[in-house]
Amino acid sequence: MLARTTHRTVHFDQPFWMPDLGEMVPAGDYEVDEDEELIEGISWLAYRRVATFIKLPATAENKYRMRLIAIGPEELERLTAVDRNEAAIFPSISP
Repeated sequence: MLARTTHRTVHFDQPFWMPDLGEMVPAGDYEVDEDEELIEGISWLAYRRVATFIKLPATAENKYRMRLIAIGPEELERLTAVDRNEAAIFPSISP
């Protein structure tokens, strides 16, 4: 079985609530890894996503432990959509 991992960075302007984690996560840039596996038996290359992870950095609040948290791709999309909507409604005010 051939597999691959894609990496990207997701930016949040506002702190956000991670329901499965049960805590608020500060605004910032977060690395997201998506694991995909090759779909076999078809005549072209196609992959299916099998896991999505978000990396939460080590902070004083979490006792300096980096965490790799599984998150549903739909939940990640929902969180980023909420963040974009809040940023559009409440743009930051520059001095």
